[in-house]
Amino acid sequence: MNNYIQVTIENINSEQSDILIAQLSELGFDGFEENEIALSAFIVENVFNEAELAELIQHYNLTYSKNLIEQKNWNEEWEKNFEAVVVDDFVSIRASFHQPVKNVQHEIIITPKMSFGTGHHATTFMMIQQMRDIDFAGKSVFDFGTGTGILSILAEKLGAAKIIAIDNDEWSINNSIENSENNHCKNISLQLNDAPSQNQEFDIVLANINKNVILDHFAVLKNYLSANGHLLVSGLLTEDEGDIILAANALGLKHCLTTGKDKWIAIRFCL
Repeated sequence: MNNYIQVTIENINSEQSDILIAQLSELGFDGFEENEIALSAFIVENVFNEAELAELIQHYNLTYSKNLIEQKNWNEEWEKNFEAVVVDDFVSIRASFHQPVKNVQHEIIITPKMSFGTGHHATTFMMIQQMRDIDFAGKSVFDFGTGTGILSILAEKLGAAKIIAIDNDEWSINNSIENSENNHCKNISLQLNDAPSQNQEFDIVLANINKNVILDHFAVLKNYLSANGHLLVSGLLTEDEGDIILAANALGLKHCLTTGKDKWIAIRFCL
């Protein structure tokens, strides 16, 4: 397990923050915290490339600071900063030290450490919202880039019979295993992998990553879909919609729905 680098960018507005999260994700950053004037981004120490970061930050005439976060300190930071998330009356996402949220259909308990996917970010929030309108009962699900495992956990709570979830980050897989166990999940197979394996079909494919990764794997993800399947993608900015739909059309996917939140979008495609 690796240490992480925390990069803090000060005096940043919400629009800059949204755009930078997408761009920093492409540089390997996989955890983010936002407030009104600053953005903190986290990256595995041995993946961190300061020259790439400096070039990106200079483009926006911003400044940043960085510090090393040892693995053993993350739970303490998490407990100090995390607040429960409620997605409509559908799902609550909380830590074990929070009180249960009343009047929601499903509850997910997570300890995300450095993994992406707490429900705080608009992309995860929208993925959860759209999952409400998909029938998961008895279905097979593929979760590409699972992060904390939150979407796989929700898929099982919605009745999915078989879920395969992959991520290329060991920390995320270990975190997903912990979260899956804490939510008493039995149908999730978690795998450390850089890319999807071939020769499988799923009723539902979930991919909350970023534009470039989605485009690079679009054909494979489409080929995973069984007849009448659903492909739900996010990690996308509003301006990405045209490129994503164009690529989907070329693969024979039907655009079913786009939802938006805070300059981010989630798109559902169907066969």
